[in-house]
Amino acid sequence: MRVAIMGAAGRMGKVLVEAIDEADGLELGAGVVEPGSSLVGADAGEVAGIGRNGVTLVDNLAAVKDAFDVLIDFTFPDLTLENARFCGSHGKRMVIGTTGMTDAEKAELRQATESVPVVFAPNMSVGVNVALNLLRTAAKVLGDDYDVEIIEAHHRHKKDSPSGTAVRMGEVVADALGRDLKECAVYGREGFIGERPRKEIGFETIRGGDVVGDHTVLFAGIGERIEITHKASSRMTFARGAVRAAQWLAERPAGLYDMQDVLGLKD
Repeated sequence: MRVAIMGAAGRMGKVLVEAIDEADGLELGAGVVEPGSSLVGADAGEVAGIGRNGVTLVDNLAAVKDAFDVLIDFTFPDLTLENARFCGSHGKRMVIGTTGMTDAEKAELRQATESVPVVFAPNMSVGVNVALNLLRTAAKVLGDDYDVEIIEAHHRHKKDSPSGTAVRMGEVVADALGRDLKECAVYGREGFIGERPRKEIGFETIRGGDVVGDHTVLFAGIGERIEITHKASSRMTFARGAVRAAQWLAERPAGLYDMQDVLGLKD
């Protein structure tokens, strides 16, 4: 199956090129960079540091529409939606790791891709998706007697806050506790805030250096604390998850899926 990578010269894109080179049953069909990039015309493999692979970088997805079967997109909401409309119109599968989408954008994504199979997840890591299942179990068992705080850290270049993974962790915990995250989430605290409400779910965000991605969910009770933590030390963990999702999509009907579907973790 031929894969196109959106943002193929970026931090994540270069790792995806490497992951596809290592994967069975996949080949890089196209690499797309931003319009006007100085890397247009360069070899995607050379840019990724794995040697020439014969795929020339372009700045227009339409120009390579016959060169790929599935698009992997880890870019920005507006660009991802544009690409989703293109893929939906041309029968192309998609793997989407873009974060920071609003509810309206997610609804638009669902509509744009209703005719093709798509995996959309805020985190493609196998470990993170196992952690989501652990969080669901922990929240159900611990219930309202434990305060929940979510702490996440990422590199200085990350533009959205809190991370999509942190939000998803909050959604999983809130759902297990019978809460609506939109009503109980608190994003940072400052000043004389008073006593902590029992059903709050707090988020704390750290940005700095080259942190790939750390997430901890703290369940704080009286006399004990339980912490479920995932730390990513390389973007390759996300790339390999995306490659796994692309392989999984090969035999799937149209629909919107997530990594829990890919990994067989849903009840």
